[in-house]
Amino acid sequence: MVQNSGVADAVSSRAPALDGGAATAGWWPQDRLIFSYLLLTGLLIGAFWRQIPGAGWLLGLHAAAAWLLAAAARAETSEGSLIWFFRHWYPLLYVSLCYREMGLLIPAVRHGDLDAALARLDFTWWGVHPTVWLERLQTPVLTEIMQIIYTLFLPMILLVAVLWWRRRRWGEFRYYAFLLSLGFLVSYVGYLLVPVRGPRFLLNPLQSRALDGVWSFPVLRHLVDVLEAAHYDCFPSGHVQMTLLACWSSRRLSGRLYCIFRLYTLLTVISTVYLRYHYTVDLATGVALAVALIVLAPRIYSYEKGRGFVTVPSCPGS
Repeated sequence: MVQNSGVADAVSSRAPALDGGAATAGWWPQDRLIFSYLLLTGLLIGAFWRQIPGAGWLLGLHAAAAWLLAAAARAETSEGSLIWFFRHWYPLLYVSLCYREMGLLIPAVRHGDLDAALARLDFTWWGVHPTVWLERLQTPVLTEIMQIIYTLFLPMILLVAVLWWRRRRWGEFRYYAFLLSLGFLVSYVGYLLVPVRGPRFLLNPLQSRALDGVWSFPVLRHLVDVLEAAHYDCFPSGHVQMTLLACWSSRRLSGRLYCIFRLYTLLTVISTVYLRYHYTVDLATGVALAVALIVLAPRIYSYEKGRGFVTVPSCPGS
């Protein structure tokens, strides 16, 4: 593969770079990761065929998605082509569809939730239920701000991808796509192993005050309810885990953006409990997984590419 003029940057990014966007046929690490996930969840659907609504359709979609992925990996392409664009961006589409699938798989496979166990663990840690205790700090303005912060989750993590794309840093973009894919898919496994809906459901009878915002709160709250309410997607906290991964990645774009992300990450952590979406044990697990992925993902990526592990340099602009 032809390297671009920024060879040092390409190597230090822990991901291969492409000269002028030229891409070669072959399986990239994110391809193998997502193909393996599709295969494993396809086997799960087969094992629980009778319990899963529309199991036949799901298997058909899995087969089509896997075929499209494999076909794109075999195709020779060049910068600006449709296949080239698809290969770079499809992981973000695939993991979002895999998330929607969890809403069907988890109720069929697990037949219940573990909310009570996590609520007890939270109470053991703090001596109170954190979501109930935080009522004393609740104001409409604060609630409005927290809901906006929480709802900006996807735009914020996609911002890093867009900025790498605009700078034509294809190697960094592909590594970030791999990192996001790995983070999301790991969290989905957590949802399946520990199905939890969150304190806004289990502890609602203990709350003495309803959350109330100023202007956009009802619309944003309803949007999140529509997207997440039946997905058992609390353990680990994907918001915390993925925001930490985006924050860590942003430091290589600019010091200023990294500072913004650090503030946003802190507010996201607070919002998850303040808005009653998560138990604090969800947050702790999300942090632990993010740290593990920050350490392990570059090594996995380098191994898949047949490259040695190298160290990321200090971020520019800091």
